[in-house]
Amino acid sequence: MIEIKRTPEVEKWLRSLKDRTAKAKILMRLERMEDGNFGDVEPIGDGLSELRIHQGKGYRVYFGNKNNQIILLLCGGDKSTQQADIRKAKQLAKQWGF
Repeated sequence: MIEIKRTPEVEKWLRSLKDRTAKAKILMRLERMEDGNFGDVEPIGDGLSELRIHQGKGYRVYFGNKNNQIILLLCGGDKSTQQADIRKAKQLAKQWGF
C-alpha cells in the first residue's frame, strides 16, 4: 500500500470545492492511488505529475512520488489555472524536499 500525504494547500483546496460530484471523484481517485492504481496521470517535470480528473472544469491534483511508497499531494486546481498551479506545485515540492 502506498502512503499518501497532503499539504495544507491541497487540504484547503479540497475543502473549498463546491462541485460535490468532482470532489467525490477526486477522493475516490486518491483512494485508488493508495492501491497503486494511478489512472490518468501526466508528468509535469521535475519529477512531479498531475492527476487528471475528467469531471466538470477538468480538475488536477499535483503530486510527487518517492519510490512508489510515498505520495505527497501538493496542490490542486482546474484546467483554467493549470499553469499557475504547476508553478505552485514545483515551488511546494522544493519546500517539502521532493
